[in-house]
Amino acid sequence: MQDILTPLALALFLAVMIDSFARVLTDRTPRFPRRLALPTAVVLSLWLFGMSVWIVIDNGKEFFDHSSQYVDSLNAIIARFTPTIARLAPGLELSVAPTIGDLVKHLNPQRYFGDVAQSFNSFATSAILVLIYLGFILASRRGFARKIVALFPHHAERETNMKMFQRIRDGVEQYLWIQTVTGLMIAASAFMVMTLVGLDNAFFWAFLIFLAAYIPILGGAIGCFLPPIFALIQFPESLWPAVLLFVALQGIFFVVGNVILPRMQGDSLNMDPTVVLLSLAVWGALWGVPGMFLSTPLTVAAMVILAQFEGSRWIAILLSEDGDPQGVPEIPAADVAQKK
Repeated sequence: MQDILTPLALALFLAVMIDSFARVLTDRTPRFPRRLALPTAVVLSLWLFGMSVWIVIDNGKEFFDHSSQYVDSLNAIIARFTPTIARLAPGLELSVAPTIGDLVKHLNPQRYFGDVAQSFNSFATSAILVLIYLGFILASRRGFARKIVALFPHHAERETNMKMFQRIRDGVEQYLWIQTVTGLMIAASAFMVMTLVGLDNAFFWAFLIFLAAYIPILGGAIGCFLPPIFALIQFPESLWPAVLLFVALQGIFFVVGNVILPRMQGDSLNMDPTVVLLSLAVWGALWGVPGMFLSTPLTVAAMVILAQFEGSRWIAILLSEDGDPQGVPEIPAADVAQKK
């Protein structure tokens, strides 16, 4: 049911994000009309999405405008490393260095056009489904309170489940905040390093690193590989710019990903770092890239729900960072003694 569930899960995630924007508008600006908070949040979210698409398209166009220069650089790199490859793999019979045109003819990319077109079609269909689900979720949010009352008529039970829903909502919000802050740290540091090296389209690569950082653990690491590879093309006469970029970007990602991010996740999401990695693998295997993107929010929701039942509370305890998946504050010993 991947094709059905992933658009719905993404729509729910976006609905929580938009609701968070609306609550920030009303909390931070008391004079802001409450009726306009949700429409403003929707417009703001669409504007951010549109700006992201525009940045990628605009910088991608500039990248392809210089593609002829990059082809010459790639041919020079291939010619430089062909003798080494021929010695290491004599079975390839590389007497003459191939060019990019020769490699393209050998790969015959036309046979992949059908798969690429099908991938774009699936992406467009999923995007439309996400927007449709999102519209219906936002339109039906007013009836959510009445549904809660009907589901849980007893006040104590209703209050307990409302706290559970709020924990899940807060977990998604904290995930967004953590990934945005750490992604900005990595992207800003990477932009400064790429600018110092003189890499072309430094802002474009930094923006791609920022977007990739929303996939926990793997996103930033993979994104940091792209600029060094491009540095090989831009500076074919020397390997040092690519080596310097690789060392600097991986160092930045190591510090943010292994020092700052685990501390923020442990303090805010109350999730064990090993569980974050495991959830990335599990949800990625189930739902692909959308599952990797949603792995942390889905695991936070699972942890909160499992903590509500006696038979599954032990699983929630193992998933949590401090052994308290319900977030119940500790009672001081003096208060306990006084109650006794």
